[in-house]
Amino acid sequence: MAAVVIFQLVSGWMMQRYPVGADKIEAYRLHSEIGLTLLLLGALRLLWRLMVPGPINAADKMGWKTSMAHALHIIFYALFVILPLTGWIMWSSIDPPMPLRLAGLVEVPPMPFADLTPEWRLWLLDWSEDAHAAGVILLTLLIPVHAVAAVKHHFWDRDDVLEGMLPEVPDDASHPAGAQHTPPQLEVPVRAKGD
Repeated sequence: MAAVVIFQLVSGWMMQRYPVGADKIEAYRLHSEIGLTLLLLGALRLLWRLMVPGPINAADKMGWKTSMAHALHIIFYALFVILPLTGWIMWSSIDPPMPLRLAGLVEVPPMPFADLTPEWRLWLLDWSEDAHAAGVILLTLLIPVHAVAAVKHHFWDRDDVLEGMLPEVPDDASHPAGAQHTPPQLEVPVRAKGD
């Protein structure tokens, strides 16, 4: 997901420099469709995080650093919703409104702005562009903060925060430390037939 977010930031910056024409509209369409897919992935990730708490690691101690980390994650989740929604509002404000495709497969209709006056659509477009730009700037500033914090935890503090962020790789069973990063299997109690 992080790679797609960075792709969106770079492609959004690049497509502003395209000359007006069909290529620019196609670039905006692709950017918007990827954004809608990120909205779905962000919602699923948030739902997953609400159901399954994050990994507990050595850095989860009370204090300002933990509070800052939680605040940063809340801002990231908010941006994963705000940026695609403001992009969808921008796309829906153009005339004539055109549908988008979620993950390139499912058609997503534009928001119902077609009945609004041109002045209101222009106001929505202007407002959503400003909100989108502010969100992009905030995200662009916070990504390096997040990356530096992860590297600091790994190399300076020597704790397991970075391992918790990366995709899980099976541990080497022959390693002297054993399976230190793989959670133990849950044992399901077996009920007797009379219970």
